[in-house]
Amino acid sequence: MPQTIASFATSELNVKKSRFLGFVHPVADRAAAQAIVAQLRAQHPAAAHVCWALLAGGQSAAVDDGEPGGTAGRPMLDVLRHQDLEGVLAAVVRYYGGIKLGAGGLVRAYTDAVAQALLTVEKIAIVRYTELRCTLPYPLEGLLRRELAAAGASLVEVGHDERVMLAFRVAEHTAAALVARLDEAASGQLAWLKNEPDC
Repeated sequence: MPQTIASFATSELNVKKSRFLGFVHPVADRAAAQAIVAQLRAQHPAAAHVCWALLAGGQSAAVDDGEPGGTAGRPMLDVLRHQDLEGVLAAVVRYYGGIKLGAGGLVRAYTDAVAQALLTVEKIAIVRYTELRCTLPYPLEGLLRRELAAAGASLVEVGHDERVMLAFRVAEHTAAALVARLDEAASGQLAWLKNEPDC
């Protein structure tokens, strides 16, 4: 299940006189990530590189910022993917110490800077919700409400006409099992409605 991070976190790594400052931030999209990267550049004008990687809102990015291709952005992005993170910016500010690290050394340094920052931050599961609607006979309303409460579903709308209409939100990964349980509990007396697309 994808996760995001609860807050901003940092790390610091020194490798052969180069200083690597790791940053991880929760972000909604690329624009938010780029704003944070711009702030980091402004805060660290003497840094040799400000490399970053992003997984957010269906977008990804891996920016080497002058480091040899594939030695900074891609390894940081791999850390985010390996930990199944979403909505996260990873950035590393590098102060060059005068000693070349080689491609392998750079990959390890950028990977470690991000991984160490992620060790210090709380991760939160991202739960996606879906809305379901059904109609049912009046005598089943109490039973259905109890089943929904037990499943952690939240009521969105209730309508009373010839039949009761219930609309509720539930975690996507539990929806199919809940529908099957409700159908069984109601002995087939539920009618499921299609959700109208938003206009």
